[in-house]
Amino acid sequence: MAEAYIVAAARTAGGRKGGRLSGWHPVDLAAQVLNALVDRTGADPAVIDDVVMGCVGQAGEQAVNVARNAVLASKLPESVPGTSVDRQCGSSQQALHFAAQAVMSGWQDVVIASGVESMSRVPMGLPASLPAKYDFGVYKSPNMEHRYPGVQFSQFPGAEMVAKKYGLTKDQLDEFAYESHQKAIRATKAGAFDREIVPVEVTVDGQKQPHKVDEGIRFDASLEGIKGVKLLMEGGCITAATSSQICDGASGVMVVNEKGLKKLGVEPLARIHHMYVMGHDPVIMLEAPIPATNKALERAGMKIDDIDLFEVNEAFASVPVAWLKGTGADPSRLNVNGGAIALGHPLGGSGAKLMSTLVHALHQRGKRYGLQTMCEGGGLANVTIVERL
Repeated sequence: MAEAYIVAAARTAGGRKGGRLSGWHPVDLAAQVLNALVDRTGADPAVIDDVVMGCVGQAGEQAVNVARNAVLASKLPESVPGTSVDRQCGSSQQALHFAAQAVMSGWQDVVIASGVESMSRVPMGLPASLPAKYDFGVYKSPNMEHRYPGVQFSQFPGAEMVAKKYGLTKDQLDEFAYESHQKAIRATKAGAFDREIVPVEVTVDGQKQPHKVDEGIRFDASLEGIKGVKLLMEGGCITAATSSQICDGASGVMVVNEKGLKKLGVEPLARIHHMYVMGHDPVIMLEAPIPATNKALERAGMKIDDIDLFEVNEAFASVPVAWLKGTGADPSRLNVNGGAIALGHPLGGSGAKLMSTLVHALHQRGKRYGLQTMCEGGGLANVTIVERL
């Protein structure tokens, strides 16, 4: 079987809700990343066999196959197809898996895996809330209700359940959130994100300028300030400060096999070493990355200490903190440039965003193996292990 290689990885800097990227139509924002991947590899756009794009809020501006629309808004020719994927927060990580599977099978040679989410223009939950508002039904079917009577599937109680199950305290979560900002600040000032970020033009105070710094980073963050934020649920331990930030953003990676490498004439950045996805308890929902990581390592014939860097999505601080406890991973290898608490979580765009950060971090630090995982609505988790080349 052919290998799958990453030859380019890029993302936009995150934008806050209603912030610097809110003026961008998500289709055009995604197209900017597609164009950047082509430019960085020098690829003939016509050799791209497919675009697989993750997106959670597939409604309004992100409806009607956002992947194909992004192709039509980019420099890619009409001959390049596109398809949209929804595996909730893991959508663009799953897009990467689908792209890798396609090139490993030999059916395709060059595929772009990408993701986009404009949470300013397509509010979170809109595909479910809008039909319900106009009496077009809800996603929970009678058979689901029979199996989970009275259960309202929600990430917020799930995050609290994870914290309780793993014995986490509010102080632990506050300290983790503070450190996420500190790591993101250090990474930004050191230029660690420069190679992965695609600058896009925005207008600020009537002046056009490139957006190239993640807008969610709180450069003045203090532990005392984080500790003072009110709880999201009475009796809980999670606050808005220990949760991922609502974010606008797009991301992508170009994936090829050996034939694709020859077509493009480029050197690979990384090889996809292993991929795994699993379903887990949909009520606690956010615990899945722990058993998924352990299973993926077992299937890959690896141990947790074989991995040099980890990217675990900071949907809520309880998720990566519990993940550390459940896997025994070295905390110093986790989210070394900060995570979604500081940088933002653009839902369907986060999977390829984290992979872009992981691949570049492996190169910057001269490390070999990286592992990415994230919790996903419905009690799901993807795991991707890559080897730097």
